[in-house]
Amino acid sequence: MSDISRDKIRILIVDDHITVLEGLASIINRQTDMAVVAKGQDGGEAIDFWHKHRPDIILLDLRMPVTNGIDVIAHILQEDPKARAIVLTTFDSDNELASAIKAGAKGYLLKDAEIGELLDCIRKVHRGGTCIQHSLIEKLAQGIHGIPLSGREKEVLQLLARGKSNKDIGSQLFISETTVKSHLRNIFSKLDVANRTEAIMEANRRGLIHL
Repeated sequence: MSDISRDKIRILIVDDHITVLEGLASIINRQTDMAVVAKGQDGGEAIDFWHKHRPDIILLDLRMPVTNGIDVIAHILQEDPKARAIVLTTFDSDNELASAIKAGAKGYLLKDAEIGELLDCIRKVHRGGTCIQHSLIEKLAQGIHGIPLSGREKEVLQLLARGKSNKDIGSQLFISETTVKSHLRNIFSKLDVANRTEAIMEANRRGLIHL
């Protein structure tokens, strides 16, 4: 694929679902101004193929075997700050969205996006712009401007999601029940919820925990 004309946008696609991978490659290769230089199915291949082909754009999913998409983006951008990555995923939590943008992604689309929207996004990012699906902009703002949970609060939340009582959480983290209750009040306030069940549901929606 090294003989692809340099006047085309050279794209590396990475997705662990072969049907998605081949479908995207077929769509992109039908465009007169684009060409797929390589296709990978996990984060390790993403990094290897990026080193080998140095594409103009890497189009990748977030959750993949070996290395996740966010770590792939961070690795590539550390080596080449001018590299351009677009996330195409089914995951729309504000936590994952904000993490991808913070890592350096220039675009973020859901897999239910229209084909035209995807192609326009590739062209826009190639020109040096950014592209975030309109429905996700509010989530991004929430993820960036929301008050983050502390490390200890995340630990309490994880144990809460496993059905642990305040006493059990305190015993496992070597803190008092009073301290656990204090952490829970902070968690409820930061997540804007009223009780334990709502906290677990909201944390799962934001990608802070995975049920």
